[in-house]
Parts: sequence; structure tokens; C-alpha cells
Amino acid sequence: MSKITANAAGTITLGELTVNRLGYGAMRLTGPGIWGEPRDPEEARRVLRRAVELDVNFIDTADSYGPEVSERLIAETLRPYPAGLVIATKGGLLRDGPDAWRPDGRPSHLRQALEGSLKRLGLERIDLYQFHRPDPKVPYQESVGELVRLKEEGKIRHIGVSNVDEEQLDLALALTEIVSVQNRYNVLDRASEGVLNRCEQLGMAFLPWYPLGAAQLTATGNRLATLASERGATPGQLALAWLLGRSRVMLPIPGTSSVAHLEENIAAAAMKLSHDDVELLAAA
Repeated sequence: MSKITANAAGTITLGELTVNRLGYGAMRLTGPGIWGEPRDPEEARRVLRRAVELDVNFIDTADSYGPEVSERLIAETLRPYPAGLVIATKGGLLRDGPDAWRPDGRPSHLRQALEGSLKRLGLERIDLYQFHRPDPKVPYQESVGELVRLKEEGKIRHIGVSNVDEEQLDLALALTEIVSVQNRYNVLDRASEGVLNRCEQLGMAFLPWYPLGAAQLTATGNRLATLASERGATPGQLALAWLLGRSRVMLPIPGTSSVAHLEENIAAAAMKLSHDDVELLAAA
């Protein structure tokens, strides 16, 4: 049983909310292709309960995970929610089948998606609601504008955006306060470096999705694997430690459907990399 908890990563603020800087991404609590029910529903529930036991107080999900399965499992397992637990969810994607994702940024859809998330999660207000992905068929300002209206109605506490470039982030910021950005980012994929730098300038949380980089990060022979071996850690743990060391605004949300893997990920909160290690891995 791991004695290390998410507290070891320190904290970060989302507006007036303070959470530990290592969260949990609940996408993997579903079936293959992020579709349907999990293969082991009881293990999925154990993962959620164990995350809370390990002081994870930020859980990220979306209505499209399942669809609807992840949000429902969270509510079934964790309600009544522990004090201080922040559940962030997202809207703006439609599902047509396993591994199939289609953007829908129409204001009417986002309103419907938000109402559905409130009902499934058993909440009157979402602490952090994120626009999942820009829809090329809908002006970005129209999509974000609907979230602003929902916030004014008291259904959203804070707004975040996801899968954006710097221009889209600035468009959103011109409309409202944005407290977080969720983009793909890991030690081997830093295409969102410019967006991360903008978040640092603004003191805005950056949630890297796909933080472990999956198979690429576990490949033997690369610099990450070598340094992990030297530290007595797994490549995944080192990848998370690198993210935490890379920026003060980083809030990694590694996901898993296994309690053992969850504990392994959370143990990375206590790993401290030197500035040289961070720079070395970034250059690898």
C-alpha cells in the first residue's frame, strides 16, 4: 500500500479553488475505445475510492467518456462527495462508436451537455466546466459565449478550455475568465509549448492530457527509461515527475483503470528532479 499521497506534489489554484497538483483523469473508467461499461466495474469503483484515499482532490472527466459512463460511475461511487473534491467535466464532443469523436460546439448542444452532466454527477453547479474541443463549423466565440451564459446562470463556477492554440485561448480570454487549459502534452510531445508558456504568464493551470505518452515513454533504451532505472522508478513515474518539475502551473491528470497503477502514478508526486534532469529530458 502506497504511503505517498497527492499532497506531495504541492497545490495549485483554479480560481479560488485549491487542489493538489496531481489529479486523476477518469477517461479510462470505461470500456475499450472509451466506449461502454468498464470490463471490471468493481475495480473502476475501487480506483475512484483509492484516489480519494490518496488525497486526489481533482478528478477530470467528460460527458463523452462512455459516453456518460465515467460521470455516472463517479457519482455512484463517491457521492456524497468529500469536502474539497473538485470534479471537472467537459462538453463539446459527440460519440459515434469506439474511438470515434466528433466535435459539436453549437451553443444548444453545450447547454444540453452541461445539463446532462449536472444530472449525472448529482450537482447543482460544476466547479470547472471545459469546452472539450473547438468545432470548425461553429465560431469559437459562440461556443465559449454559451458557457459564459451558463456561468452567469450559476450552473458553472469556472470555465476552462481544451485542445486550443494560443489564438483560441486569447479569444476565450477576451470573453471571460479562463482558469485552465487542457492540451495534449508530455515529455515527448511538446507541441503545446506556446500555450503552456502563455498559461505560465497568466498563472493559469495547464492540464496535460496523455501525460505518460503511453508506449513511447515505456520503450527501453530511451533517455527517460535509463534515468528512471537509475532512480529506481518506472518511466511513467519519471514522466509525471518531469511534468511537475517542468512548470509550476502543471496539473497532470494521469488516468488508469487499475488500483496498482493508480498507486504507482501517485507515488510520482514525491519524486523531485533537478533542473538539469528536467532540461536533459526535454532535450532527449
